[in-house]
Amino acid sequence: MAEPEGGPEGGDRAADPATAAFLAHRNLLFTVAYEMLGSAADAEDVLQETWLRWVEADLAQVRDRRAYLVRITTRQSLNRLRTLKRRKEAYVGPWLPEPLLTAPDVAEDVELAENLSMALMLVLETLSPTERAVFVLREAFGVGYDEIAAAVDKSPAAVHQIAHRARRHVDARRPRQTVSASATRAALDAFRRALETGDLQGLLDVLAPDVVMVSDGGGIKRAALRPTVGADKVARFIVGGTGKAGVTITGDPTVVNGNPALLVRVDGEFDGVVAIRVEDARISGLYYVRNPEKLTRVTSETPLTLH
Repeated sequence: MAEPEGGPEGGDRAADPATAAFLAHRNLLFTVAYEMLGSAADAEDVLQETWLRWVEADLAQVRDRRAYLVRITTRQSLNRLRTLKRRKEAYVGPWLPEPLLTAPDVAEDVELAENLSMALMLVLETLSPTERAVFVLREAFGVGYDEIAAAVDKSPAAVHQIAHRARRHVDARRPRQTVSASATRAALDAFRRALETGDLQGLLDVLAPDVVMVSDGGGIKRAALRPTVGADKVARFIVGGTGKAGVTITGDPTVVNGNPALLVRVDGEFDGVVAIRVEDARISGLYYVRNPEKLTRVTSETPLTLH
């Protein structure tokens, strides 16, 4: 039986309590799966698996439908994470999360935008599957320890310890300060002007001295096989790519994963998405997704929510 499409108000389907409950929480379940996996395609597969298990549940025995659905989604995401780990080990070059075009209300939700940022999603990649599940459920969605314990098959005491360890790990690697969307846009705009004009000094002015650039071509598009570190190296790498005779580079401002980003075009053809991490008004992280298999969600908005 296929997962239903549409909203909970969708005609006869809303009369079915199982379908209505699933549709009411679908955006939340997708957000949980995406934040755990970093892949929209895999998150959709998890939702399909969640639906198949949900329709087999005895609703009379389910006290909290939202919690039960989140539990199923978490378990399916954990299963998928282990498969993804093997896939990433065989991936050509650095792996970046799949960027999602998001609605303006996601950008206005500071907590959601931070949780979905490319920078934090990359930090989550360094956690074990269970640590990631516990961190995401606790820190992003405020799920109680008892509910998390049921979802990850651990005791509440063990979940407390895992949450503490994961939080300490993430805090040591996440940006030290919360940066406003306007500050990120200002840095991104300066970067865009320098990118479009091939202005080496303009790039050096906006890049932090220890900036790290990660590009993801997935073996399909050309990309550096390892991160480029340092403002001079990153700036020269970019100018080397944009300074070719007759090549025109443009960047269209957009909002990806709730944060300002650029849709990059080369001679008018869409080439990829650039997201950034900003610290002290300068770009400390540059993330360039070129793999075409990861660029299917940047033309139409994906609804995301923490609730």
